[in-house]
Amino acid sequence: MDAVRVIAEPRRREILRLVWDSERPATEIAEHFDITFGAVSQHLSVLRKAGLVVVRRDGTRRFYRADRDALRPYTPLLRQMWADRLDQLADLAEATEADPDADADADAGAAEQEKL
Repeated sequence: MDAVRVIAEPRRREILRLVWDSERPATEIAEHFDITFGAVSQHLSVLRKAGLVVVRRDGTRRFYRADRDALRPYTPLLRQMWADRLDQLADLAEATEADPDADADADAGAAEQEKL
């Protein structure tokens, strides 16, 4: 499985960001998204099969963390993608502050970004 294609998907990048510094249970990861737990589980499965996350089982719970060794070649790319996303969010926030009527435009822009 091509790691670049796997991390190119925005939700998978966000999952990697969430588990980059600490291990998290699948349920906690899923709380960060507006999609079903099943959809998040599928993303986690793709990341696991690509060798980009490590899974630890504790009873019925599964805990995920980024496999930083496997991700080492892609770390600069991931950090840039995360920074770009933060810059986009900051731009939207600033635009909303400058023009309160831009709330609808900002919401539409954020929704469009989520589709990417």
